[in-house]
Amino acid sequence: MRWWKIAGLAGLAGVAATGVVIAREQRRRRAYTPDEIRERLHARLAESADNSATGDR
Repeated sequence: MRWWKIAGLAGLAGVAATGVVIAREQRRRRAYTPDEIRERLHARLAESADNSATGDR
């Protein structure tokens, strides 16, 4: 029965680690202002338009 406890603790640690990673990513995503997001999207659009016009991938 001891290995069940170890498996349970390992599962719990995995769930906790996943939660930490998700929370960190959400914090990073919320750190941008709407204007910064808009600027980044416009820059990515311009870059993709340039690449498609030249035939690069």
